[in-house]
Amino acid sequence: MIPQTTLAPPSTIQVALLDDHQLFRQGMRYILQELPYIESVVEAGELPELLAHFRQRQPDLLLLDLQMPGSDGPEVAKLLLSEFPGLKIIVLSMFSADTFITQMMSLGVRSYLPKDADQQQLRQAIEDVLLTGHHFTPAISRALVRGVQQPARASSPAQQPSIVQLTPREHEVLRLICEGRTAAEMADLLFISRRTVEGHRQKLLEKTSAPNSAGLVVYAVRHGLLDA
Repeated sequence: MIPQTTLAPPSTIQVALLDDHQLFRQGMRYILQELPYIESVVEAGELPELLAHFRQRQPDLLLLDLQMPGSDGPEVAKLLLSEFPGLKIIVLSMFSADTFITQMMSLGVRSYLPKDADQQQLRQAIEDVLLTGHHFTPAISRALVRGVQQPARASSPAQQPSIVQLTPREHEVLRLICEGRTAAEMADLLFISRRTVEGHRQKLLEKTSAPNSAGLVVYAVRHGLLDA
């Protein structure tokens, strides 16, 4: 059994799983059904089958395999997010190259996990996505940082937007976001509540006009805030 955490999503959800390997889907279904807030799990081996489920009831969360025969992960994500904008997508993939991670995060997926992630990592990702909108790992943050470092260095200061003024605490929260820390980890490290962490994160989004945590990472790199 998966150990329960003290903080769980407030309501039950339906999860969908798109992967062409039946054995993998069956194993994932078993894991997901142990989570108390997951009401049901629907699975599909190809996109038309998944869309048929969506026509009946749109799931709250989709676990998406990046590459399947006859389907392109980025195109599938773009199609689903265009038609179902409220859908939260977590990518599960054997591919860990920066290009895959940055492409999928820029499309609007909420997290990117390797397929060899353990049960606790999967659970943490799902709960973070449901509670805060995203789940960042060090691998995701490093990929986003490397993806924008070169353009940032190539731009002259005159070409870059002005830097907003951040409080010392906001700068600390931003640095930890860029490290891929969870809200719970940030709360422990800064000796503040998780609610306060989320308040600082929201203020950062407002000040920088970033759409999400990925945008905050990009902002920090482009303005050299991580160098400090």
